[in-house]
Amino acid sequence: MEPSLFDPDFPDGFVYRPDFISSEEEPQLVEAIGQVEFSAFEMRGVVARRRVAFFGSSYDAGGTETPPLPVFLLPLRERAAAFASVHPDAFAMALINEYPPGAPIGWHRDAPQYDTIFGVSLLSACRMMLRPYVGPSAQRAAGGGRRRATHQITLDRRSAYLMAGAARTAYEHHIPAVAELRYSITFRTLRP
Repeated sequence: MEPSLFDPDFPDGFVYRPDFISSEEEPQLVEAIGQVEFSAFEMRGVVARRRVAFFGSSYDAGGTETPPLPVFLLPLRERAAAFASVHPDAFAMALINEYPPGAPIGWHRDAPQYDTIFGVSLLSACRMMLRPYVGPSAQRAAGGGRRRATHQITLDRRSAYLMAGAARTAYEHHIPAVAELRYSITFRTLRP
């Protein structure tokens, strides 16, 4: 597909698809998510405003046990795998995030053991912002000034995105506080 003047500017390896799931599928997923047991998420001693449910594996490099993927996620994983051109079993981890109103997610790159990331948004839209990743020592050497996003996209309700290649490894991303309840379902492959 030839880009037009109106196509968003994405980093290499970032692919976006609106209406990845239908308006009929969304309430079924939300109903199933209602049965999921969420827990608080703590990163570097700070408890996030969002709640999480991990399946398959977790961010914990120590190998914390997590339940297998629930049956209701399997059809979505199949479609995500086709979108990402990988075998469904390549998605070793699923994460459901619950973002209540006012919950953000700060600037970060995903855990290093994961490679390709697929995500879908439910119930409401959000903005995803991206910027080139600069390691802590390089940032200190550069004076540690405030850095700004170089790319941003609205992740519409029921849309999907894929982050691979440079978008996954050379960029970090952030989601500002959401205005309405939002769920995201993400799948991750392991780094080879």
